[in-house]
Amino acid sequence: MHDPFEVRMQFLGLIRKLNASQQSIQKVVGFALKYFSKCGEDLWECIIEECQKGSINHRINILYFLDSLCETSLLAKAHQLPEQSSSSQVNNALYVDYVSRDLTQIVECVVPVGRQGLPNLPSTKQILENWRTKRIIEPQKVDEVLSLLSSRDSAPDATSTSATPSAAKSEPHLSRGEIFKRIEEDRERHKRLRERRWVQAQPHSGSAVPSYSTFTLTSFLPLSDTENAELALDIEFENEWEATSDWNEDDVEATAEERELCHPHLKRKGFANDEDEGEQEMDIDL
Repeated sequence: MHDPFEVRMQFLGLIRKLNASQQSIQKVVGFALKYFSKCGEDLWECIIEECQKGSINHRINILYFLDSLCETSLLAKAHQLPEQSSSSQVNNALYVDYVSRDLTQIVECVVPVGRQGLPNLPSTKQILENWRTKRIIEPQKVDEVLSLLSSRDSAPDATSTSATPSAAKSEPHLSRGEIFKRIEEDRERHKRLRERRWVQAQPHSGSAVPSYSTFTLTSFLPLSDTENAELALDIEFENEWEATSDWNEDDVEATAEERELCHPHLKRKGFANDEDEGEQEMDIDL
């Protein structure tokens, strides 16, 4: 396939059938990367057009597609040969430069002002924070867009009261079928997010990334040694914090068992006995 018009039409057909499944997303990602060198700008225009006129459910699917497209683009860039990476390419980060350039426009399409955009707001914030954490997009640019979304949250009443009755009526309502489809696709997306939680930040050395180090690319913009250490600790803490339950009776039981193992000469007591008799002194005589 060499005709740019034919490539464009086939890409439009793929992106219009896009859903939340990884199979569907990867199919469109593969096509976009395959024809980037020939007509990447045209394909990016197709993405923006579909993001502007698609349904609210389709727009969030496009955003998740862009998430996979960015990471795949950067992985492809990292595995380029030195002579390929040094060649005079206007856009050497593939589609990531396009996403960074049009980030505000994309988010405004995915999360339009008003009640219509509310279903896409939480997922959009998650993706933006992921891009900022992994430094796929410059953190300053992501912060600007997040501030824009936060400003909408801070004044929901103003947004609703400023809308005219005609504007409120013009907001499309989801059909029953679309609502159930959205629920199923949200489950698929949340499953994908949970699968990616294990990824940890890796320090970046000055040397080139070895070909076998596929999974070291969790942060794509260069960091200092101090930032590397802090980012790795932050991500690890967040993962552990989210996976840890609140303090409960099981934790009390586990603590008591560990105390018995460490100090078998101490009598096991419940909290009621401890309060009545006071804390028992530890015998440290050998």
